Amino acid sequence: MADSRYEVVIVGAGIAGIATAFYLVTRYGRRSVLLIDSREPMSYTSAQSGDNYRNWWPHPTMAAFTNDSIDELDRLALESDNVFHMTRGGYALATRHDVSGFVQTIAGDIDVHLTEGKSAVAKRFPAFSDEIANVIHIRRGGDISGQQLGAWMLDRVRAGGGRRIVGDVRSINENGGYDIEFVTSEGIRKVSGDAVVNAAGPFVNNIAAMLGQTLPVKNVFQQKIAFEDTRGAIPRDMPFSIDLDAKTLQWSADEIELLREDDEHAWLTEEIQGGTHCRPEGGLNGGWVKLGWAYNQTPSEPQQDLADEPSIDPQFPEIVIRGAAAFLPKLQQYIEAPPTRFAHYGGYYTMTGENWPIIGPLDDRAA
Repeated sequence: MADSRYEVVIVGAGIAGIATAFYLVTRYGRRSVLLIDSREPMSYTSAQSGDNYRNWWPHPTMAAFTNDSIDELDRLALESDNVFHMTRGGYALATRHDVSGFVQTIAGDIDVHLTEGKSAVAKRFPAFSDEIANVIHIRRGGDISGQQLGAWMLDRVRAGGGRRIVGDVRSINENGGYDIEFVTSEGIRKVSGDAVVNAAGPFVNNIAAMLGQTLPVKNVFQQKIAFEDTRGAIPRDMPFSIDLDAKTLQWSADEIELLREDDEHAWLTEEIQGGTHCRPEGGLNGGWVKLGWAYNQTPSEPQQDLADEPSIDPQFPEIVIRGAAAFLPKLQQYIEAPPTRFAHYGGYYTMTGENWPIIGPLDDRAA
């Protein structure tokens, strides 16, 4: 028999689980809400987030969905005195090619400014390579501190009567409601809930399997770096900027020969998909930058400890700096003299094939 009963039990204390608990408690008046996670809040995938947001999507449903979400972020920023440091610098999508057809695919009511021509780009975005011919500036976008937002929401969950338990869920059984068994530092415990929310991030299918379900998602591990920009390579007011173009990294002749002799790294001499991205970290008064490049497309099973993730590539910092330097030339300095203070980390993108969210009741149609 379960030793406690709750209206709602949420498995997963990342940003999705915490946000669910926040709205159940603060908007819908639920007082009997429990968060269960084997880790500390916001400590697994949520801790690895790029913390960026935008309303650009090529489908009107997703554009409307993200516009509504940004409206809510704006409201929370006002309510919290912007404790999570929300900015509105937008997204700058840069290319060396024509973008007229691309712009026509943008859906819905989205504020977009197109900067056309190399001279216009150089004036508006001076940090960009002089090869960049067109920039699509998505205005309704920026970044937040996900950690601060999660902590602020969790404080309000606690104040409203919600609870959190550190435990590793081992089974979920339907019995009128749901009986959840989990392991804590003090041994095995059980609780019951009228409803269960699966917010387990990369482990979402582990939880779904306990209910005899399979969700159509895959996990793809992606890496990022952040470093102190001691040389002032990136303007502090630069928007979150993405190089859309595929590129071939610049290596010396000797480096190319060595890489091609190594089957594991020969791909680094070939063309790599676009998507190198960069943004200032810490706002106008900060001194760090973030770089990423989601070129990995291979699904993998999540590791219990990200430190054990085999996809953490010690060469990634050099690869992403070289890729970004083709877009932001002043980063070339960090190829020749790598930054001394930096963080290299990674996390999973848990996504459906079309990259839309799965939100709603879990039933046989999800199998």
